[in-house]
Amino acid sequence: MYFDKPGPENTEETLKLARARADEIGIKEIVLASTKGVTAEKALEIFNGFSLTSVTYHCGFKEPFKHVMKAETRKQLEDRGVHVISATHALSGIERSVAKKHSGIYPALLIADTLKLFGQGTKVAVEVAIMASDAGTISGKDIVSIGGSGRGADTALVIKPAGQSTLFDLKIRETICKPGDF
Repeated sequence: MYFDKPGPENTEETLKLARARADEIGIKEIVLASTKGVTAEKALEIFNGFSLTSVTYHCGFKEPFKHVMKAETRKQLEDRGVHVISATHALSGIERSVAKKHSGIYPALLIADTLKLFGQGTKVAVEVAIMASDAGTISGKDIVSIGGSGRGADTALVIKPAGQSTLFDLKIRETICKPGDF
């Protein structure tokens, strides 16, 4: 499925398409990007009975020593069984800081920009799969990973996950949906 454009207006349809495909192929683990918890809350309605991991920005991403997701939102999600992780972006991390100060091109940033050739949501879905792998919230079996272009969700992929140290073992098995124009 291709959406006409990226954005949060695709969130509900992305989650429904992801659920349908997960049911078809027997996947029970869902990883998704959710900065403030809104997408994770919507996912809870659709993915009842699934293992759900919500990935948000690391502490200090927007403002030093501040979390982007409110503590009460995180607690509400966790109380409902969601694994919530705050982690450094797997495909930029410290390289972004070095690039800002010293210019140049760095491998993780190059990988991120290459994934963006398929859309921002594709890069995000791959990145949160890596972050969830590193956090230990998934089993290593195929997952559905959901990302977006800014706010909300507009991309869902079936992924064989891997962590940062084994990145090239990660496989994008299927594209469930994404924006066609981005």
